Amino acid sequence: MKILEFDNKDKMHAIGLGTWKAKGKEVKEAVKNALYAGVRHIDTAAVYGNEEEIGEALAEVFAEGNIHREDVFVTSKLWNDAHKSDYVLPALRQSLDKLKLDYLDLYLVHWPVAFKPGVSFPERTADYLSPQEAPVSETWKQMEAAKENGYARHIGVSNFSKKKLENLISQAKIKPEMNQVEMHPYLQQNELVDYCKEQNVKITAYSPLGSGDRPENMKGENEPSLLEIPEINEIAKKRDATAAQVLINWHAHRGIAVIPKSTTKAHIESNFRAANVELKPEDMETIASLDKNYRFITGKFFEAPEKGYTNIYDE
Repeated sequence: MKILEFDNKDKMHAIGLGTWKAKGKEVKEAVKNALYAGVRHIDTAAVYGNEEEIGEALAEVFAEGNIHREDVFVTSKLWNDAHKSDYVLPALRQSLDKLKLDYLDLYLVHWPVAFKPGVSFPERTADYLSPQEAPVSETWKQMEAAKENGYARHIGVSNFSKKKLENLISQAKIKPEMNQVEMHPYLQQNELVDYCKEQNVKITAYSPLGSGDRPENMKGENEPSLLEIPEINEIAKKRDATAAQVLINWHAHRGIAVIPKSTTKAHIESNFRAANVELKPEDMETIASLDKNYRFITGKFFEAPEKGYTNIYDE
């Protein structure tokens, strides 16, 4: 298993379990199955609505005594309605309560977009707070406090462009340690990857398999299937792997963490075994040629020009 190491020597498995869209007993069982399969990196977020079930799964597995808290890297995220200074730490503590944890390994600002407190998803322009009303720099000061107070061992962001990262880093006392973004062969984000490496900001890739199970209202027309890319399937055949395993381990070969989501025991185990797939330099070259700058998660659902939110990814 490829390991990503932080400056303080904390370690994170490159291949983790994503839990977006997974709820109830299904996500609880998925987390348990993942831990039993060897997964030691679990990703969730306040807005996923599944922290309580994940907390139950973690507590039950830890109580068995074979896997300990310090063995598992747990990430959660600050939702957009808690960007105001007074709301950041309470939101984090709420996540900790639900997860039944004393600390998070990683806490991320979920999106560079702010809503009014209590707005889970905006229905009108008035539901947003502009960047002036809720500056990211002020949110970040509270994220820094979370790290200094021991609530989170590491802090970072999600869905931040190079431009937004540069701006935040210029004002930060503690630099973001992670940027979690959509990434796959059709969206390789090489400029962002190079910048993050230069700045010692690690990257976690989400939607590595295309997130085909997300709600229909979040899908575009005629979306491509990453699992049906001919070149990926050719590589899979050559390396005695599945297309999903190739897609997953491509990230690890780039030094990037990846959080494929699954609730099926067999798929969770197969995804974890992707760590054993050895991609050759020619495979990496083939995959490098597939880039289309194609996004499944366009960010358009958060565009509110009157409040200063257009072109979320600065493209």
